[in-house]
Amino acid sequence: MSYQVLARKWRPRNFGEMVGQEHVLKALINALDYDRLHHAFLFTGTRGVGKTTIARILAKSLNCEQGVSSSPCGICSACTEIDQGRFVDLIEVDAASRTKVDDTRDLLENVPYAPTCGRYKVYLIDEVHMLSNHSFNALLKTLEEPPPHVKFLLATTEPKKLPATILSRCLQFNLKRLSTRMIGQQLEKISAAEKVETEGAAIDLLAAAADGSMRDALSLLDQAIPFGGGKLHEIDVRSMLGTIDAGFSGLLLAALADSNAGEIMAAITTIDEQSGNYLGALDEIIDHFHKIAIIQLVPGNDLSTGIHEDLEDLAQKLSPEDVQLYYQIALNGRRDVAGLPDSRVAFEMLMLRMLAFRPVSSNTHGRLSEASTPVSKKHDETDVSPAKDPFETAAQDWDILVAQMKLRGAARELASNCEFLDRKDQTLRLRLAREHEQLLSEATVNRIEESLRSIYPGKWRLKIELGQVQSETPAKAAERERDKKIERAREVLESDPNVNALKEAFNAELQSDSVRPVD
Repeated sequence: MSYQVLARKWRPRNFGEMVGQEHVLKALINALDYDRLHHAFLFTGTRGVGKTTIARILAKSLNCEQGVSSSPCGICSACTEIDQGRFVDLIEVDAASRTKVDDTRDLLENVPYAPTCGRYKVYLIDEVHMLSNHSFNALLKTLEEPPPHVKFLLATTEPKKLPATILSRCLQFNLKRLSTRMIGQQLEKISAAEKVETEGAAIDLLAAAADGSMRDALSLLDQAIPFGGGKLHEIDVRSMLGTIDAGFSGLLLAALADSNAGEIMAAITTIDEQSGNYLGALDEIIDHFHKIAIIQLVPGNDLSTGIHEDLEDLAQKLSPEDVQLYYQIALNGRRDVAGLPDSRVAFEMLMLRMLAFRPVSSNTHGRLSEASTPVSKKHDETDVSPAKDPFETAAQDWDILVAQMKLRGAARELASNCEFLDRKDQTLRLRLAREHEQLLSEATVNRIEESLRSIYPGKWRLKIELGQVQSETPAKAAERERDKKIERAREVLESDPNVNALKEAFNAELQSDSVRPVD
């Protein structure tokens, strides 16, 4: 007996065997069981999600010799002939090969005649959007007033290309892309039934590569089994798909977390030697950032189960803000990696861009790793080397410390708007004006404490009270300095001979509110 490909062998024969698409199945099952059947159904969705499969099951449900129901028997002549593709009253048409109006007229000539052996004559038109405008016009009248013994089942991946007149005469069902988890579970089930030895990571790779299509997943499984000698191992599947070892992605992210440009370049060289698939490497990294963000912000979520310890460690090393920044850089840079002839250069620049844009954080102590490429840093006036112990001299050291901590977002706003009061051992007492009370939260305080400990090792704690601020906060000092710069800029412009010549020539005046200093 000739070999039957898995996509055909494991094609669902009834609604109960379908994977996903519950929103469509529920509507069809109820329509069949309560005898509320429309004459035209339109199934839309991307490739391999079950459009024609559901249409064939619906055809069986309509023509089963046991009666119309959502559970066709599967053993009568009508059911078996539909499964085998030889049922006379199921007319399947590939619209891509029959686009001419004459083809459509020939197809519709037999619509008025009763079914040969079934209860309904079913027309299943696949990729219906490929029909010409004249063909749609020929179909329209029949679709609007079909005989009671005819049902139209239309399928398409491009519903937007269908005329509104066709759409309005059909019940439309939009099939969704299947989740990686659904596809993975089905692949595990099929592999077990086929007695194929599998590794969970190999199944995950195939499910992800299928990109929401169950048919693509089964085709990949069909390819992977002989590739691995009858077994599914991660290393074989990665080799077949051309994807990199997940360990290399982990090495890249670990080097990024340590701000180690040397290790980043070494990991990229390894990727180049292994596969050179930089787009695949970038997709792995994007997926890792997603999982790290889930670990950090939604602990206990199902997405974080099964993630190996390396990502757990990275979730501790990287701040949530860094992860979001890197994710966005990677996502935006994907276009460059895919589009440039030398994808390695694009990938290297993307990784170095992440390194360059990362603020000085807890594990870098104000500098890049010794193994990284030396870079020059631009410091502001308050960016000075930290002392062994903060606040040895005066309270205004709080301004310097806020600048050194390189905080961002709400944590930076909170620290900048606090007034230093005093210090007892390793507890700093600060005061915050009530107008900024919304900045005060456990999360922002924790971030400031963590940043403080990264510069001055110890069990530093903040105690922040609400009240009337008496002295100048770092935020007020920055505002005052900015105002001084703006005033100096205005004075320079007012005295500039070129500006004065323009004012006289065109009777113009300087818009003082628009003046901004150049940093």
